[in-house]
Amino acid sequence: MADCIFCKIANGEISGGVVKKTPEFVAFRDIKPMAPTHVLVVPLAHVSAAREAKGEVGQRMLGGLLAFATQVATELGLDAGGYRIVTNTGRDGGQSVDHLHLHVLGGRAMGWPPG
Repeated sequence: MADCIFCKIANGEISGGVVKKTPEFVAFRDIKPMAPTHVLVVPLAHVSAAREAKGEVGQRMLGGLLAFATQVATELGLDAGGYRIVTNTGRDGGQSVDHLHLHVLGGRAMGWPPG
């Protein structure tokens, strides 16, 4: 999508603090981190939210995205202390960019409930 900031980061049109990239996914640092480590993990293909990843292709994308997020967490050294993976969907869910993404947060203890 031409005006999507995450698409522009994924395609290398703008710098985004990329920490890992594959042919399907990219992980980059959040510009407003909520934890010492806060990385966004997105598919290169534009999908507006988790609810839009439908059918067999959507299931493969969601599974691959989660697997990629855990690889990123491991490579960032978060396994020992633990981490949180979150996705927000829709305005009331806290989604501010209409491109499916996972937040990987770590480097400190997480509270509950999160909201």
